[in-house]
Amino acid sequence: MNILSSIMTLILVMAFTGCFATHNPVNTLEPGYITADSKITASSGNNALNTNNLGKSSNINDPPGRYGDTPEDSILCVRNLSLYTEFYRQRNFKNAYQPWQKALEICPRASQNLYIHGASLLKHRYNEETNPIKRDVLIDSLMWLYDQRIEYFGREGFVLGRKGVDMFLFRPEKVEKIFNLTDRSIELEGHQSQADVVVINMQTAISLAQAGIKDEIEIFNVYERAIDIMDYNLEHDPERAEIYERSKEQVESLFRPYFKCEILVKVFEPRFEEKPECPDLLTQITTMLDEADGTDRELFYKATRNLHDIKPTASSAFLMGRLESNQKNHRKAVEYFSEAIELYKQKEDTDLELYRSYMLKAELQYRQLRRYVQARNSALGAAKIKPNDGRPYILIGEMYATTAEDCGDDDFTERVAYWAAVDMFIKARNVDSNPVVIERANQLIEAYLQYFPDKETIFFHGYEEGDPYRVECWINESTYVRAR
Repeated sequence: MNILSSIMTLILVMAFTGCFATHNPVNTLEPGYITADSKITASSGNNALNTNNLGKSSNINDPPGRYGDTPEDSILCVRNLSLYTEFYRQRNFKNAYQPWQKALEICPRASQNLYIHGASLLKHRYNEETNPIKRDVLIDSLMWLYDQRIEYFGREGFVLGRKGVDMFLFRPEKVEKIFNLTDRSIELEGHQSQADVVVINMQTAISLAQAGIKDEIEIFNVYERAIDIMDYNLEHDPERAEIYERSKEQVESLFRPYFKCEILVKVFEPRFEEKPECPDLLTQITTMLDEADGTDRELFYKATRNLHDIKPTASSAFLMGRLESNQKNHRKAVEYFSEAIELYKQKEDTDLELYRSYMLKAELQYRQLRRYVQARNSALGAAKIKPNDGRPYILIGEMYATTAEDCGDDDFTERVAYWAAVDMFIKARNVDSNPVVIERANQLIEAYLQYFPDKETIFFHGYEEGDPYRVECWINESTYVRAR
């Protein structure tokens, strides 16, 4: 199913689940208006309306002319209102049409239900009509009806939204007109905007962009506003959460082709320059660029740094460590990872984050800064968090092997550190059940066994295989003598 078909389906679902008032032809009405069961009668003695029976829509202070300009009009108004509402209640839309039309002509101010019901009557007549010219006239009448409703009863934002939805259904080629109607509706309604209006606004914005009428930044602004409305209603309108959730998915699907780093940077760079220390903006920038795989962008780095300066968290410290490392600022990266570790320690259920922080810190200290003691301490910190993970011990073993020759001054002492290195690889293999880790440990053991001293060298230096031995230098590990 393509996106347009999905939107049409969404609108129909909303229509038949009562998500908006104008599309349930009988039972779902906006509050405060005449219902189909209201008894509307006129006094035969003085042609006055029986205001006690008109429900909430009637008031003794009704403006002059609400039920017609003359007593005769009032009688005709009440008679036709009564006829059409009774037929309408019975779903006899064919017979309801003429008295409804007459009531609308005589007393257009009588009730907003004239317009709510009238939209359903016109659409029913449209569906029954086969003459294309007459069908087109009916849609003209429907559009006019919405304008009249606004003139007499206000609620411009809501009604423009309904008009835009029906124009999308019956005249989808009027893309720019539909966009303008829904856009104005959303502007007036804000968070109260109907879900289908928001989705159609997004759909028509995309169509206008494809026609070269709108640019990428305008599309993003429409998308951003739509998501804000959906999220607000998901939080504050649980009864219709399913509708807004589905609508949000539609909006996100429509915007997906525009969810690119270059577009996000183009949108957010001016905002960042204007408000470089706004936490909400910084969070939005970092979140969206991260989702768009834009963490390598300069804007992402600047926004993350500013956000961390304003509102430091363990996560932001960790992220800054990654970013500084990517930019080859390794000492600064280590500082951020250290900060992340301390902040993660203050929280619960952060073992994975702590482990990653320790390991990334250890990698930088070892491979980039050659701070072996500190690197080993960081790796042991990771091992303490996950004692059944062999990777910290593999890292320590690699450090020992890398510095073996630097820790000796002859053919024997330059090789003894390999014993300590292999000890670490064996430990990694023993504590871990992950086949990948075990295979890596075995490979390293096999690779470094050949660097052990031979039997003659061991004997020459006064040792026998199996003797205890203390590897000195920065390693300072106890092991035992072995020959290759």
